Amino acid sequence: MLLKRERLAAGSSCERKVFLYSVLVCIITAILDQVTKFLVVKYIPMREHIRVIPGCFDLTYVTNDGAAWNMLSGRFYLLCGISLAVFILLLFFFRKLADGWVERYYALFLIASGIIGNSIDRIFRGGEVVDFLHCYIGKYAWPTFNIADSCICTGVFIFILSNFIRPEKKEEETPEKESSGK
Repeated sequence: MLLKRERLAAGSSCERKVFLYSVLVCIITAILDQVTKFLVVKYIPMREHIRVIPGCFDLTYVTNDGAAWNMLSGRFYLLCGISLAVFILLLFFFRKLADGWVERYYALFLIASGIIGNSIDRIFRGGEVVDFLHCYIGKYAWPTFNIADSCICTGVFIFILSNFIRPEKKEEETPEKESSGK
């Protein structure tokens, strides 16, 4: 169903089913994000590294009071405002953004899930987000991240890829206006 070649008809039973499944993915990933953060806070001391794949991947408990790469660090209200605005716009323009393509429903709800997960952290953890997934190769390291961050990045990637491979919706032809006799 994910690789369907035609758009979903607005209001169809198929669209409702895809919408429901994508909302379910959103809820599950938001819960998974919060459960993993709870477990990290409970069982891993701050800044301790637990080797999972030596030389490549650790679990490392750190916090971040900014956005990606610690941008806008310490700007709690601005980050919450941006998150809320993006979430509301995503919901308001959902049908237009999805444009009937199945993968875009999932992409948009993955983004929503990430916004929800990191916003819960900001609100209930003193403006900080728990990060714990640390990928690196030798001395080259990716900033530590979490499941919510992964959902946002994956959703954005799927959405952009879909926009490249899917045809644009053709404008419906409108009848020409009759000229007022001159």
